[in-house]
Amino acid sequence: MNKPIYLFCLLICTASFAVAQSSTDSLRVFAADNHRIQYTGRVDFTDKLKPRIWAPGVYIAAKFKGSRCEILVNDEASGSNHNYLEIVVDDQLPYRIKLTNKINVISVPAGLSAGEHTILICKDTESNIGYIDFIGFRCEKLLRLPAKPKHKIEYFGDSITSGAGMDLSSVPCDKGQWYDQHNAYMSYGPRTSRNLDAQWQLTSLAGVGLVHSCCNMQVLMPQIYDKVFLSGNAVPWDFSKYQPDVITICLGQNDGPQDSTLFCSTYVKFIGSVRLHYPKADIICLTSPMADARLTLVLQRYITAITAYINTTGDKKVYKYFFSKRYHNGCGGHPDINEHALIADELTAYIKRLEKW
Repeated sequence: MNKPIYLFCLLICTASFAVAQSSTDSLRVFAADNHRIQYTGRVDFTDKLKPRIWAPGVYIAAKFKGSRCEILVNDEASGSNHNYLEIVVDDQLPYRIKLTNKINVISVPAGLSAGEHTILICKDTESNIGYIDFIGFRCEKLLRLPAKPKHKIEYFGDSITSGAGMDLSSVPCDKGQWYDQHNAYMSYGPRTSRNLDAQWQLTSLAGVGLVHSCCNMQVLMPQIYDKVFLSGNAVPWDFSKYQPDVITICLGQNDGPQDSTLFCSTYVKFIGSVRLHYPKADIICLTSPMADARLTLVLQRYITAITAYINTTGDKKVYKYFFSKRYHNGCGGHPDINEHALIADELTAYIKRLEKW
């Protein structure tokens, strides 16, 4: 389908789901491939007019003129699953919404001035909830954004890194669907990056481990770390699109106490694989912030041995950081939204010292 026909169809589709607009409506559709829209994270751009997003924490930013703006986004809406998005306008308090249809037209709340505004949209739920297709914006005019922050961080991890079980603002624990408390935008990784004025990318999947994944999952992090669609182990990722200054690895919670030789050797190989793609990055190995006392001691012992071994082989840019306490007041023993802020504060302070940012 060529672009003019696509945009015509998009306008017809939009009219079906939005309040009808008069013929004098000044809003225009700006398609997803507009050069003034910024994307950060693992996105499948096979269809540039419908970039597909599975991963949590992927965010889209734009700057628009006028008091009105609509976000056009499709949701895979597989079965009972529906994705959540975080929306931030003019760097004010973020708000979270649940997509309820396959085709969604989301209006920015009324009350904006007729001047210039920024908007950020972040996928709060992770790849096993389903994908979203970003279609574009409907507004008066798109403007040029400032350049992205200079520094970049990537966070490898499991459900903790994805922000699962942490936001109880709308649905309490053990109510609704298991993903109703997901909030990747407010999880420790994006918070740490915002503290440091850095970009973020979450390469994380609930349940995943290094040598053992929970919940009957058929994939492990070393198999999927190079993909866009992690839970499906599909769509190869082009590492040249995002070269982080810092990488954190927060794995081991789903593995539990394992055979030391198997776990440590797998971890060393995984760092070696990551290093091939990111030759200049500092890599920080983390303990699990929700681990109980027994698992914490195991992970501290293993990570100490792993980082020491890698350092002796010549890679001096691999480090370790152990969280100061256990954070587990969210759903299913996960950190809650306030604890994610504390985890981010710990990690922010460490990265500041390490990188001198």
